[in-house]
Amino acid sequence: MPKLSDTMSEGVVAKWHKKVGDKVKSGDLLAEIETDKATMDFESFQDGELLYIGVQEGQNAPVESILAILGKSGEDITALIEGGSAAKPAEKAEQKPIEKEAKSEPIQNNASKQDATPATKVESNSNDGRLKASPLAKKIAQDLGVDLTQVQGSGDGGRVIKKDVENFTPAASSPSEFTPSVIGQEAFTEEPVSQMRKVIARRLAESKFTAPHFYLITEIDMDNAIAARKVLNEKAEVKISFNDLVVKATAAALRKHPKINSSWLGDKIRYNQHINIGIAMAVEEGLLVPVVRSADHKSLTQISAEVKNFSQKAKSKKLQPTDWEGNTFTISNLGMFDIDAFTAIINPPDACILAIGSIQAKPVVKNGAVVAGNVMKVTLSCDHRVVDGVIGAEFLQTLKAYLENPVLILM
Repeated sequence: MPKLSDTMSEGVVAKWHKKVGDKVKSGDLLAEIETDKATMDFESFQDGELLYIGVQEGQNAPVESILAILGKSGEDITALIEGGSAAKPAEKAEQKPIEKEAKSEPIQNNASKQDATPATKVESNSNDGRLKASPLAKKIAQDLGVDLTQVQGSGDGGRVIKKDVENFTPAASSPSEFTPSVIGQEAFTEEPVSQMRKVIARRLAESKFTAPHFYLITEIDMDNAIAARKVLNEKAEVKISFNDLVVKATAAALRKHPKINSSWLGDKIRYNQHINIGIAMAVEEGLLVPVVRSADHKSLTQISAEVKNFSQKAKSKKLQPTDWEGNTFTISNLGMFDIDAFTAIINPPDACILAIGSIQAKPVVKNGAVVAGNVMKVTLSCDHRVVDGVIGAEFLQTLKAYLENPVLILM
């Protein structure tokens, strides 16, 4: 099992393209491997015959365990299999959600003996205290919400049968004396945790419980940004989004505040001179963070085209390790989902992450008068081991100035 990313500790075989006995040439596609971030093609690096498959489709196995064995036809590979680290069948991942359904039973009347009238008093219809009823009668009673302890049985020994339930008329009672039965059932599904979700859980837990987070929130007047975007999109071949404007403004602000563009390395702090901005993107299995490299040196149209390309590759699981490695700062935007504001967990090894909310129309004060405006809230999550409050606040002031006056980004 190859190590296809820096964080990969195990992989899942999504699909085999060869079967035992097939002739294989160097460069032939052997299998598709699901890593913690993407599904990647695994090609053979030698010629030979596929003699053994050690990890079946849907099965997970640790890095360096036996994925397959290639060799000469008829070659004895017993020693390799016994001495290797083949995945055990018990490790095979479940391919379908496991659905469990709890048995539902009618909820019986909880009235106490002191409050019950003779007509609603709970009594057993057998001498040994057991309720005697046919299976069909129990099923009909459950569907109709009838309490079988209230039904007089006409069968042998007082056994409740079908007609007894169908002909049963509950005794009249006041609302306080009678609680109607409720029909319902409990159900759930379970799915095996994907490689991507395992890594997300591990890395974000390490970040949240290791890095002391603190949060800075500010509101940004987006009126000028809205007007600038409209003008740009009338001329540009590639349409510019508000997120593209945020990426560009953030890169410019990081150039002025290099202490934000940093990482905690235990016994030292790294201040990055290059600005690589990770863009959090949601996919079906979780979250991917492809990186716009040297974002401060790229135009808005370049950033827009690159982000769109990353989005398409992320959805089709075509991102490569080089696409998601090397971030120095991260942006997470939920504004398109009408989220007012939120706090994000820092994406290691970054010292900060910027959470973007939606642009909301609301009354604002300008020049002493209350007018209609467009406001966007942003939240900067900071690692207090690296960034102090004043440093974070100064960065947000610069970012705010750039987005409120987009022409400054070009200076």
